[in-house]
Amino acid sequence: MSEDFLSQEEIDALLGGGEEKKEEEDKSPVKPFDFSKVEHIKKGGLPGLQFIFTKWTKLFREEIRSLIPQINMVSVNDIYITRFNDFMLKIPLPASYTIISMKPLKENSLLVLDSRLVFTVISVLFGGPPKPFKVEGREFTKLELRIVKDFINRILQTFEKVWEPIFPIKVEMKSIELNPNLARIVSPSEKVIIVELSVDIDGFESPFFFCFPQSTFLPIKDFIYSEIAQIEEDIAWKSLLLEKLRKTNVYMWVELLKTKYKVRDILSWKEGTTLETEVSTENLLSVYVQDKPKFLGKLGKLKNKFAVRIEKVLKEEENE
Repeated sequence: MSEDFLSQEEIDALLGGGEEKKEEEDKSPVKPFDFSKVEHIKKGGLPGLQFIFTKWTKLFREEIRSLIPQINMVSVNDIYITRFNDFMLKIPLPASYTIISMKPLKENSLLVLDSRLVFTVISVLFGGPPKPFKVEGREFTKLELRIVKDFINRILQTFEKVWEPIFPIKVEMKSIELNPNLARIVSPSEKVIIVELSVDIDGFESPFFFCFPQSTFLPIKDFIYSEIAQIEEDIAWKSLLLEKLRKTNVYMWVELLKTKYKVRDILSWKEGTTLETEVSTENLLSVYVQDKPKFLGKLGKLKNKFAVRIEKVLKEEENE
């Protein structure tokens, strides 16, 4: 008959052992991931925005190195979509939240400087090592806020400049907040586009972020989603290259005469031998840049100095 009775373990399971098991499962470090919280944009998903930030990182790096020479690289780490509240919760405090407008685009955007970046910059500027010091439980001092503001101004100035040839915008700093509750640009559940960047300061990487509401770029969605953006001219680098080319020194000379002599005639030359030459102002002379003929011109005078007036520009095939 004893076999018909339940054991103590079976009784416990029926009376609530399942609840204990459920509690143990809840305490497990492994939890299911909610894929709806983060939506990574596939490569090529926002080529226009990727193009803008690729160009901006180069321009900003050159600009900020005048303030902080220890900066080696500014790079785009990732572009993704997430909910605004989930993004804000991942930023460690203290942090700098700059609310910006990008007129004529609607909606305010957010520039977030991670505390690791702020304190690394401060450490380097005052001669310290390129890594942040501990800042548990305190806010930025007035001096630190001044440095942060200068850093932010340079970010925004270059960001506005890189947009100019594509879609001119006016970037304005509306406020700098230290309390994340005062930096709510959209509702907590609304989706935003996050551009995650990093600054390499003597080998130490510090993060910062741009946060845009999804509706920000609707007026220019054709550019943001267009593959054409990937092959647009790099305006900033083109200007820099042209400036350097204009300052490059080249050797330029004119070939006044070119004739042939036989070897036996050359061997008969002695000191004092006169070689008859004739250079006419009607002759087209070859004008060389370095060792390549680039122009044809006529000999003349300008203000008592010999000069050559360019008559023709030689094409590449004419040089061969």
